Amino acid sequence: MMTSDEVRKAFLSFFEEKEHKIIPSSSLIPKGDPTLLLTTAGMVQFKPYFLGEAKPPHPRLASCQKCFRTTDIESVGDSTHLTFFEMLGNFSVGDYFKREAIAWAWEFVTQRLKLPAERLWVTIFLDDDESFGYWRGIGVPESKIIRCGEEHNFWGPAGDSGPCGPCSEIHYDFGEDVGCGKPSCRPNCACGRFSEIWNLVFTQYNQDKKGKRAPLPKPNIDTGMGLERTAAAVQNKPSVYQTDLFVPLIRRIAELSGKKYGSNDKDDNAIRVVAEHGRGIAFLIADGVIPSNEGRGYVLRRLLRRTSLFGRRLGLDKPFIDKMTEATIKLMEHIYPELKQRREFIQQVVENEEARFGETLSTGLELLDGIMEKAGGKKRISGTDAFKLYDTYGFPVELTAEIAADNGFSIDLKGFEQEMEKQRERAREARVVTGKVTLRGEGELRARATVLKNSFVGYDSLNCKSTIVDLSADNKSVKAIKEGQEANLILESTPFYGEMGGQVGDTGEIRGKSGRFLVTNTVHVAPDVIVHQGKVVEGSLNVGDEVEAIVDVERRGDIARNHTATHLLQFALRQVLGEYVQQRGSLVASDHLRFDFSHLKALTDKQIAEVNGIVNERVRQNLKVYDEELAYKEAIEVGAIALFDEKYGDVVRVLKIGEPFISAELCGGTHVNATGEIGYFHIISESSIGSGLRRIEAVTGRGAEEYVSQRLTDLQKAAESSDAELDKERKRTLALEMELARKTAESLLAQAEVVKGVNVLAAKIPSARMEILREMSDIIRDKLKSAIVVLGTIHQDKPAFLAAVTPDLVAKGYDAGKIVKQVAEVAGGSGGGKPGLAQAGGKDKKKLDEALKLVKSLV
Repeated sequence: MMTSDEVRKAFLSFFEEKEHKIIPSSSLIPKGDPTLLLTTAGMVQFKPYFLGEAKPPHPRLASCQKCFRTTDIESVGDSTHLTFFEMLGNFSVGDYFKREAIAWAWEFVTQRLKLPAERLWVTIFLDDDESFGYWRGIGVPESKIIRCGEEHNFWGPAGDSGPCGPCSEIHYDFGEDVGCGKPSCRPNCACGRFSEIWNLVFTQYNQDKKGKRAPLPKPNIDTGMGLERTAAAVQNKPSVYQTDLFVPLIRRIAELSGKKYGSNDKDDNAIRVVAEHGRGIAFLIADGVIPSNEGRGYVLRRLLRRTSLFGRRLGLDKPFIDKMTEATIKLMEHIYPELKQRREFIQQVVENEEARFGETLSTGLELLDGIMEKAGGKKRISGTDAFKLYDTYGFPVELTAEIAADNGFSIDLKGFEQEMEKQRERAREARVVTGKVTLRGEGELRARATVLKNSFVGYDSLNCKSTIVDLSADNKSVKAIKEGQEANLILESTPFYGEMGGQVGDTGEIRGKSGRFLVTNTVHVAPDVIVHQGKVVEGSLNVGDEVEAIVDVERRGDIARNHTATHLLQFALRQVLGEYVQQRGSLVASDHLRFDFSHLKALTDKQIAEVNGIVNERVRQNLKVYDEELAYKEAIEVGAIALFDEKYGDVVRVLKIGEPFISAELCGGTHVNATGEIGYFHIISESSIGSGLRRIEAVTGRGAEEYVSQRLTDLQKAAESSDAELDKERKRTLALEMELARKTAESLLAQAEVVKGVNVLAAKIPSARMEILREMSDIIRDKLKSAIVVLGTIHQDKPAFLAAVTPDLVAKGYDAGKIVKQVAEVAGGSGGGKPGLAQAGGKDKKKLDEALKLVKSLV
């Protein structure tokens, strides 16, 4: 019995033998196709080839494509329906057609998969006699070829428009004991006896958004063999959930819930839902989908919350989905390494979302129960209530509808949509919409892009001789442009980099014998067409003129520093945060860089410092920066990072840093030759730009120099301002202290005693600095005229003393220095000074009072 891995491998090997080029699976997020939310079929990534919009790498292609369909979400839980699945497919772009497709399909299922021919049935479109003849020609009995209508055997476009055509299907018969038992049971019966394993679509038409079909320039073949259903047939299991693709997942959820699979239908249904959704969740997040309230993010959120609900039905009231995604990763990572690479991110997204919904799930279910109980015999939930469950408790309306239907209730979906529109209107009013600046004459240029082409030589040279091949101004093609005129200019070859991949376009000059053109921006209007935008600042230029193209060297250098630093930044982020970090966008300008990436929370100051440190360490190492051209598959195998939603050609440019490399990315941008040229890298901000998305802005080289210089200037100004404020505050504080000292001194006068005819004042003062004690002693001496004054205080947790003697008593032999010295010795200290004024310090603050009592005995 073949495993699912063996089926997958056998399919690709078979078609490789039939001279097909094997193409890796594209992302579940379709690239450049606004008609699709998610990749729903194997042909999605080949759609441009079928439409004649792009040249295929080979006329014969085959793949194993990750697919996701939202139409079956509510049906998941039965024995057949899936959201995520793998689609094996072989494709012909204007090469072979029905004869070969049918012959090879039959050869593969009967000879490679060893499926018994007597178990196989075929369906064809009603009037497709050509296909009928080919099936009969390879030995399929007429009784097993069923003609069906458009509902079953016409394949519509993947989205609201695109290639389509009649199809022929191979069905596997699990036997009479599995199905309904009716004599009329045939393929497409809903009883489960027959399973469609392969659909051969004969793509002959292109359908527009209005449903109108027109013949394609060349008919194509688009086939789809669901791996899960095929594995069920090969392993003779009537349900995909009994195959090796699902048994480990079923076993895991059974372990977590304590439920035995096969015990009762209700639990079995919930177990299948959790197993299937857990698989889909892992693959969606791995390909960059983040939970949100719109688009594909809403699909993921809906899947996560439906899983939580069915887990609750199995008694799982604590987080568990991360354990199911982990089981999926372990099961599938050897085929899809992105699961392993992004494991940590997948688990973080799941944990955060499950915790978020878990807080409101119980409350929401109670509220829904209350709503249904209150509705009574009406058996209908209002749009307002459905919206409240969505907006306040996070219940997708489809989930509410599913729970309601289980209880015999319906939902006022029209009312719900009205509430949603009110919310959208509030959101529209709350935000400012900015317009997009477009290239003047872009439409007209794109229309001519098929005949225009130029080569980029700017990796190796920043100036070159070239020829003007096209000019356009005022939204039309022209033969000449003159001084003062703004225009779009195309050269035969150019060193100017056209804005692409987040890197801004070059600026500079284009000089001819009769004129000079200032390039203010450079853009791509097609993959091989670079347009120079700008203005004639001198003379005139004509189509056919020989010119010299000169890039602004300093600006290009600044951009190159920032671009290489962006690669080092991603390397550092993956080291500090984890390998799951994915680039989600970037801007490489001359004065700064911006890098958007997947991460669930703000970076800490420590993490930012770590990232800064790692990048600058690699800058100081002056690592070599170099590029290589590799086959896409080889590039991915050696570890090169590709953008999750980018579509790449057969051969790609890989930008590497270091030998052996520490960073390898698929990149067409311009870079420095060694990391030391970056000079210095500094992160200036880190912020959120949406759920699960962060943005870092940073500067390098001259930009970093300017940033640091400005910050130092700002700090200097702040310090000067602070010094002035501090000096002002210090003076105010001193004035207050002096005023307090005067009042305290005056209050002490009454404590003066006459000892042997001499006024003596020994007093303890609240904590004060020595200059305050001096000020107080001056005030007391002035008031008493003739006196010996000793003041003690605790300052900075130690005793301090000051002694003062008026001049008349100094003349009689009293000495302040000797007095304060003896007083301080009591507190374990010492001191001295002049006869009229002296100070001392001690060690034992507990002896302060005892020391002051000594003063009178010293007179």
